[in-house]
Amino acid sequence: MNYGLSLGALAFAAVWRSRVAAFKGATMLAYGIGVLGFAAWNAWHGASPEPLTMGLVGTLALAVNAGVAALLYAWRDGDANMRSAWLCSRNDAIGNAAVLLAALGVLGTGTLWPDLIVAALMAALGISGGVSVLKLARRELQYGAQAPYSGVS
Repeated sequence: MNYGLSLGALAFAAVWRSRVAAFKGATMLAYGIGVLGFAAWNAWHGASPEPLTMGLVGTLALAVNAGVAALLYAWRDGDANMRSAWLCSRNDAIGNAAVLLAALGVLGTGTLWPDLIVAALMAALGISGGVSVLKLARRELQYGAQAPYSGVS
């Protein structure tokens, strides 16, 4: 959905690209909060993930997300719409690499703590990325698409 919105928004006027970016920033933020909630639920119930499944899915997802992040790297400092697409890919690739480490940790320790630590990292990436995109989109909506990128991440 993220990439479809990003590509579709390219044909829109600048104000609509910023609005789409604000929506995507809000979904990134909601994702981060959701991951925190899910991790808390797992911690409360002691639900431990299956490390082999984590490793397989994490490997495949890392290959895809790292490739997309590399393709979008040139537009990482673009408008809020393009920045949100790059941040999502970057965050997903980092999260996938962390899932691989968590799978090894869960396999080695037999506990759910490595998975909870990775969940906290992924939540932080989602929340910080969402806030960054929301700030940039708000600035673009306030000052126009020519608003300079200030390095907020």
